[in-house]
Amino acid sequence: MDFNSPDLPEQAERVRALNDRYRHHGATSVLEGALRDPEAGRIALVSSFGAESVVLLHLVSMVDPKTPVLFIDTQMLFQETLDYQAELAERLHLQDLRVIRANPLELAKEDPDSTLHQFDTDSCCALRKTRPLQQALTQFDGWITGRKRFQGSTRSALEFFEADGPHRIKVNPLAHWEPEDIRAYMEENRLPRHPLVAKGYPSIGCEPCTSPVAPGEDPRAGRWRGEDKNECGIHFVNGKMVRGGGS
Repeated sequence: MDFNSPDLPEQAERVRALNDRYRHHGATSVLEGALRDPEAGRIALVSSFGAESVVLLHLVSMVDPKTPVLFIDTQMLFQETLDYQAELAERLHLQDLRVIRANPLELAKEDPDSTLHQFDTDSCCALRKTRPLQQALTQFDGWITGRKRFQGSTRSALEFFEADGPHRIKVNPLAHWEPEDIRAYMEENRLPRHPLVAKGYPSIGCEPCTSPVAPGEDPRAGRWRGEDKNECGIHFVNGKMVRGGGS
């Protein structure tokens, strides 16, 4: 992806126009705008079906259950995540769920014995998550994320719309939500929690690289514990992977 593309000024103007249009709107209005505004283009929701994913999945199901939902199965996820994904897809009547996986030939070449994560987590994330997602997103003009300002310093000024390279945008309907908003929404709508949350996993990724979090620890302390890494690589700013907060 060429982040020095001459299309970037046009992309920046597109993002600026969308943010100006929806600046004072709530999450549902932003989501409706993203899915219906011609300037936003064709949009998909990317979901990990993790600890807080049900909120955005529920909102999308209320606005348009035919919205494409991309779920990246790294083939190293907790069984609880796979079961939760199946439960939510049925309960929310998601009509276009697409399971994304790594290319089998690339897996056989780059991680034949499934041990890559033990010595190169960045390469493992790229193989099993980033590259498959980028390939899947070639069909879309933008994608919806569940990122929020409270998740870290790199997201403290997060806007509803942002550029994702020269041609795509990212939509962050929950950018201004706080943790109490998430809890309240789940309780009011009686949405099921990911079963691992009750076992001390406030942030859930692949099983080999996720551990429980002790009281008082940062919610993402259990992701790639002991490494200088807390981002899988699917989020970029100005062409560079963001090291802070997760999807």
